[in-house]
Amino acid sequence: MRKGLLYGIIVQMKRHFRIVVGAAVGLTLTPAPLPALSRGAQPLAAPLILAQAQLPEEEELLRRKKRKGAKRDEQRTPRAERPAQRERAERPAAREREAVKRRAAEPEPAITEERQKRRKDREAAMRRPENAARLFDSAKEKPVRRKPGGAGPDQPAARARAERLPESDAAAQARASTDPVQIGSVISEEGRRIERPRRERPEVPEGAELVREVNNRFIFRTNNTYFIERPREERFIIDAREVYYEELPRSRQREVVVRPDGTRIVTIRNRWGDVVRRVKILPDDREIVLVYVEDDYYDEVLEWRDPGLDLPPLDLDIPVRDYILDAEWVEDPEDYYTFLDQPPVEQVERTYSLDEVRRSARIRDKVRRIDLDIINFEFGSAQIPESEIGKLEGVAEAMQRLLKENPGETFLIEGHTDAVGAEVANLALSDQRAEAVATALTNVFDIAPENMETQGYGEQYLKVETQEPERENRRVAIRRITPLVAPVASSE
Repeated sequence: MRKGLLYGIIVQMKRHFRIVVGAAVGLTLTPAPLPALSRGAQPLAAPLILAQAQLPEEEELLRRKKRKGAKRDEQRTPRAERPAQRERAERPAAREREAVKRRAAEPEPAITEERQKRRKDREAAMRRPENAARLFDSAKEKPVRRKPGGAGPDQPAARARAERLPESDAAAQARASTDPVQIGSVISEEGRRIERPRRERPEVPEGAELVREVNNRFIFRTNNTYFIERPREERFIIDAREVYYEELPRSRQREVVVRPDGTRIVTIRNRWGDVVRRVKILPDDREIVLVYVEDDYYDEVLEWRDPGLDLPPLDLDIPVRDYILDAEWVEDPEDYYTFLDQPPVEQVERTYSLDEVRRSARIRDKVRRIDLDIINFEFGSAQIPESEIGKLEGVAEAMQRLLKENPGETFLIEGHTDAVGAEVANLALSDQRAEAVATALTNVFDIAPENMETQGYGEQYLKVETQEPERENRRVAIRRITPLVAPVASSE
């Protein structure tokens, strides 16, 4: 009995001791079967025996050391380099690499292919086709008999290359403005008020022959070429508050157009109707010179004479794309402004009248041009379809920016046709189309009419040398002729 009681006490003591130790070291406790008792021993209660640890104590101590070591390594290892987190961090990069591989394997979108095609076509167009006409309009004209003293093919300076491209309008006019230009007020000279002059038929200057009249347009022949004239004040007097005319000394006339806001457009013409001065007078009486030519020069000339006959043929060493901007290949509208803002390609000997610029291809060749071959006219029509007017927006915005910087800018709008049809009919049609474009720029985009001059040239200056229908020949061109018709100091 005593032996059994003593055994039960020992078992209970061991049980309590192991529970305490096991809780301290974190061992797993499981119930264990009671040990076998002798037959004579009767315990007071069946005691619970602490199970042995699942791992030996040595292995448990080793496990604890490894656990502490791993924790120290984890604290030393950067967060992104931990195995699980490194895997998660690498997933976006892996997905991106996979996406790049998929995009590379997929075919390029159609828009990219279209841009590549347009770029190749543009580069091919810039190389100029074999049947492309000569670059400069003056080189396309029929040979004319030159006056004695003018530069001719047999003279040393016949093909003088431009020394260097002028860097500005002022640099281009450096030779013409050795002395400061003193421009008096356009209204300072007293005149006599007259009725509106009748221009049923213009006076034919010496050296010219009136060939035909078409829709209030008069076609002349001079220097083996046809030229078209018409009353040019019609665009100016639309919506005018008042229009009056005055007679000035030396057979000159002054036309004054008063706008609703008080702005006055004053134009002075010589006896032939050539514009020798044009000024915009703002409501505050500030004068902006648009055209200025020494009128004494016209008193000495009694015939239509091309001032370009005194100059050698133009020879430039510049890429075609730097001289002609094809609207068809313009991708950024900013290109219009950048191109129009460039100075002439050679020196300007003096300021010319609007009519000299309109009649002389050699003088016009001094400035660059934009070919608006994107405007599609109906066959034989000068009307611009409503769907085509939006194509003028890019060049119109460029003109607006230039006029904001210098209200004295002047642009020449040229009309051209292909060689299909009668030459005289094409001349009249091209003039009507140039007028239609100028009217659209005024009515839709608010470009003032006094800042534009128009002229049709028919089939005289083909872009592609062919007698067949050719879309590139049916075009409208725009040049900024300000440095040809006005002193730079007066427009700045």
